[in-house]
Amino acid sequence: MVPSLRKAYNESFTKEQYQQFLNDLNSKYPGAIEFRLAETPVFVSKSFAQKMFDACESIIDVITDPHFKELTERAIPQGERVPNENGHAHMIAFDFGVCEDDKGELVPQLIEMQGFPTLFGFQVYYPDLLRKYFPVPGNYSQYLNGLNHDTYLQQLKEVIMGDTPAENVILLEIKPHEQKTRIDFYCTREYLGIEPVCITELIQEGKKLYYLKDGVKTAVKRIYNRAIFDDLKAQKSKLANYVDITQDLDVEWVPHPNWFYRISKFTIPFIQHPYVPETWFLNELKQVPADLENYVLKPLFSFAGQGVVIDVTQDHIINIPDPENWILQRKVNYAPVIPTPDVPAKTEIRLMYLWKDGWDRPRPAINLARLSKGKMIGVDYNKNKEWVGGSVCYFEQ
Repeated sequence: MVPSLRKAYNESFTKEQYQQFLNDLNSKYPGAIEFRLAETPVFVSKSFAQKMFDACESIIDVITDPHFKELTERAIPQGERVPNENGHAHMIAFDFGVCEDDKGELVPQLIEMQGFPTLFGFQVYYPDLLRKYFPVPGNYSQYLNGLNHDTYLQQLKEVIMGDTPAENVILLEIKPHEQKTRIDFYCTREYLGIEPVCITELIQEGKKLYYLKDGVKTAVKRIYNRAIFDDLKAQKSKLANYVDITQDLDVEWVPHPNWFYRISKFTIPFIQHPYVPETWFLNELKQVPADLENYVLKPLFSFAGQGVVIDVTQDHIINIPDPENWILQRKVNYAPVIPTPDVPAKTEIRLMYLWKDGWDRPRPAINLARLSKGKMIGVDYNKNKEWVGGSVCYFEQ
């Protein structure tokens, strides 16, 4: 996306260098990285970055509106509402596809957003190491909003831990050591000193929660939540007894689980912006578009792309029994913008925002990227391909 940097990178790249990088990356936590990492980062110019930031600020205007909670009450499924919700999501991720407009200019298009954590730890470790093996100019960084390695980690610590001692803060997940993203949990533990804890390992006494730290029963006062209800339901039969987190518990949540639903696909129909595709709740659609091939159908209450209908027909729309739980969204056509040794790759950029208590708005902090040569971004569409997978953007400073 920055032609001079792309040319220099591709010309200097070797497979041996890439393998040396992967060996080094995997040496700290052997076997913990299950997902494929692309052979290249993405270089982002100031002008393209500003387009994404403008879209994010427009979305944040909606999220910070006094009526936002009222608008999104229906977003939280019955039986999954957690008490003691706070006033804002501590973390928000905005996913943009890189596309071309009708003038052939590169523009971002919002794919999805989530009021939920993502790889806030791994995206420090991995891009910092990548710099040692590949040419990345000093005025390009994975950090946003003027942050650097130290100031970013300090901000992350303040958001996740507040004033709570590390031993009283946990990273909560379902079987954390079996998750594909577990490398992020280990990086977070290294940077912040908080333990990844399985929901089955929580000990409840009244409204208070505890966990065993080095064999000692230790109070849980603050939870960095990585557990998703969909995942919990899917794995329920394989889990031993676990604490019902929809109870009124004496803990602080970061972020509170309700924000996973409030800031999600559910929010997109409320946003009007050139870089946000037209989106409707299916039950509020006044007329089915004649060009359905240019739309996708998405269930509101699923994650990781599950249930999405890419090739929509009239029959799909007619036969959905709960149209209030689906959205119809104009299809985003990713542009093959990154030259690689064979065919160009498409890319999706995730801007990761932090929202510290006391701030009136969230602020951009760090990012990740994903490269694809398939019909969609996910792993299943990119099997046996190279220069695809997880990545990072280095933004022009």
